[in-house]
Amino acid sequence: MQKVAEKKKEEEEKEVKKVATKKEEAKTSKSEEEKPKPKKEKSEEKTQEEAKSKKEEPKKTEEESSTDEETPKKEEPKTPKKKKDLWGILHIYASKNNTILHVTDPTGAETISLCSGGQVVKSQREESSPYAAMQAAIRVADELKDKGVMGLHIQVRGPGGHSGSKYPGKGAQAAIRAISRTGVKIGRITDVTPIPHGGCRPKGGKRGRRV
Repeated sequence: MQKVAEKKKEEEEKEVKKVATKKEEAKTSKSEEEKPKPKKEKSEEKTQEEAKSKKEEPKKTEEESSTDEETPKKEEPKTPKKKKDLWGILHIYASKNNTILHVTDPTGAETISLCSGGQVVKSQREESSPYAAMQAAIRVADELKDKGVMGLHIQVRGPGGHSGSKYPGKGAQAAIRAISRTGVKIGRITDVTPIPHGGCRPKGGKRGRRV
């Protein structure tokens, strides 16, 4: 009987211990649940912020990419292309009375520059002089450089015709030399003095002009 009573006591003690351990475990579990809750909330907030930042980041990158696409890329400075030299035609009319310099485009339709010996000299007797032709040529060359004309083809003309001189005046050669000294390129030089081919009867009669 004593053994049975002892066994019962032992079983009761074991049950009491089990209940006590269960209570302790429940307390510890409650304390553990209560303590990490704020940590979990903080961690959740952090994770939410990270997720938002991750969501916002690709948007920013897209905007940046769009702005990069909109902004033109800086291109490397291109080497400037060499401009082609512009050429014109210089028509020189040289007579015993005057020297006229007339620069046109290659087609002859547009006038680029125009000057004569009479614009440079005051007295009429000096209009056909080589000095007047040189001064007129210098003026024309300066105007050509301002307009970008770098070369000239020259056409020299005298009075010509059935009553005029077949040879140009003394201002033609001086004008050509003055233009060549200014640095303007000179191409071909041609004589375009008009030659009569059986036109009107020349003045002076059968035996010519009597002096």
